[in-house]
Amino acid sequence: MSASTALLFDAFATLMEYPPSVSAEQTQKCLEALQPIPAEAASQLAKFANFYRQAAPQKMQEVYTTTFDMQPVCYPYVGFHLYGESYKRGAFMAQLNEAYRAGNYSAEQELPDHLSVILHFLGKNEENHQSEFGQALISSGAIPALEKMLATFGPNSENPYFGLLSALHLFLVHSTEREPSHA
Repeated sequence: MSASTALLFDAFATLMEYPPSVSAEQTQKCLEALQPIPAEAASQLAKFANFYRQAAPQKMQEVYTTTFDMQPVCYPYVGFHLYGESYKRGAFMAQLNEAYRAGNYSAEQELPDHLSVILHFLGKNEENHQSEFGQALISSGAIPALEKMLATFGPNSENPYFGLLSALHLFLVHSTEREPSHA
């Protein structure tokens, strides 16, 4: 994984977090880091970026909350989309925590299956992304979860996070196609 790929994972992860009250500069840096993504993903990301640039910080926080937190459009938890609220989700989160500990990484105060936590983990170093576990986490975890998340919006959604999630999905699909597994 190149340094730019790690930056892409981190940029997407940052944009998936709850918007900070002062975010214009940080958001711009993330968007600049995402320039190498495929053109189709970049056009989806532009929808999110345009809204983010124009919206007041409080508006972005409100949109984030209604999208992901309070009676959300979709949940940002990969394990929820894969397993629902079953024991399998708990096992998945335990497996993530084990991988995080082995990689000297922490989910901090967030659940380990939160999409931003997973993306930060994958971008932390080459091993996390290219390992058998990392590749499975992307192809059998994040990508199918994102497909379910995107389906909750509807095809003509005006929600800016639809653009962000669409761009992320395209980036992950593209990254698994171009980077061979080194398992």
